[in-house]
Amino acid sequence: MKDANSIFAACGTTIFEVMSRLAVEHGAINLGQGFPEGLEPPALLAEAARAVAAGPHQYPPMMGIEALRRAVAAHALRFYDLEVDPMTEVMVTSGATEALADCLFGLIEPGDEVVLIEPLYDSYLPIVRRAGGTARLVRLEPPHWTLPRDQLRAAFSRRTKLMILNSPMNPTGKVFTSEELDFIAGLLIEHDAYCVCDEVYEHLTYDGIGHLPLITRPGMRERCLRIGSAGKTFSLTGWKVGYVTACPALLTPVARAHQFLTFTTPPHLQQAVAFGLASEDEYYRSLSVDLAGRRDRLAEGLTAIGFEMLPAGGSYFLVADFRRLDTAADDLEFCRRLTIEAGVTAVPVSIFYQAGAIRHYVRFCFAKRRDALDEALNRLTRFFGHL
Repeated sequence: MKDANSIFAACGTTIFEVMSRLAVEHGAINLGQGFPEGLEPPALLAEAARAVAAGPHQYPPMMGIEALRRAVAAHALRFYDLEVDPMTEVMVTSGATEALADCLFGLIEPGDEVVLIEPLYDSYLPIVRRAGGTARLVRLEPPHWTLPRDQLRAAFSRRTKLMILNSPMNPTGKVFTSEELDFIAGLLIEHDAYCVCDEVYEHLTYDGIGHLPLITRPGMRERCLRIGSAGKTFSLTGWKVGYVTACPALLTPVARAHQFLTFTTPPHLQQAVAFGLASEDEYYRSLSVDLAGRRDRLAEGLTAIGFEMLPAGGSYFLVADFRRLDTAADDLEFCRRLTIEAGVTAVPVSIFYQAGAIRHYVRFCFAKRRDALDEALNRLTRFFGHL
């Protein structure tokens, strides 16, 4: 038989699926894959049920139902003072991962260079390569995740088409500062490049740290494509509802890619998300407070066990250095051992890098039920207490 596409064939199965299967096989508490538990807003579930009962049940508009596009625009104005035309500058997608693919397939030409910051979400690089782009990788290193400005500047060239920026960042929990964003903006202007802004964790920030979209910085309105996720904002990852906000000149080619990927998204879920985006301020505040409490609960327990915890200003992930507990294992071996022997699943941080010596950090998801977090800590305490 002839070979399949070499880029996707070389990817294998995503580590999140691999570790989740292993967790099921061994009855482990899954703190690896990033899906939340016990945070789903009942009002949104009721609105989705109402919308399903009411219909319609046929294809909605390709760009998304008007109610959701208007809700996305109103949300941008409400939280970021960003004025958006809902009919020409907003598109609904079947999740943020599809939105990312739409942006990359719609904008990259073969030979274009794309600047990526490691550690990076696993869908970025395969899509960049499949679109014909050449990746220019810049690394953030633990434990401080400092932006290496000289290396970032060196990654840009006359061939740079765009950059992908993830803030708040998975897996680091880093929230980029206004100074860092302005530095990035300067490079984009200097090299006439765009930025695909993965902002799915925009409402998951803590300790008084606020999310600042790059699109709001001077000179960025016509250069940025801002991606949001109802799955993250409303803890409904299975709904797969995302949205892209960009000026018409950028959104038009992205929409062309979208029409041949998923074309549209279930209208009933779109209606419920439109309802949810209009939630009172208390919803967004309480979400952050609740998750900060779960973060602190898990971080304190892991520290007591012997992990060295790295700070997390956003997302729902904690990164931990495990060298105090095991100096011999690499992170993949360590995660397999935790799952099989301790009954708790984490994800190795090295999978977010292409190469290098990042081999003793693991990622835990804290957006889980409190009883699950407590049981995970109990299991880890028993396991490491017997070593």
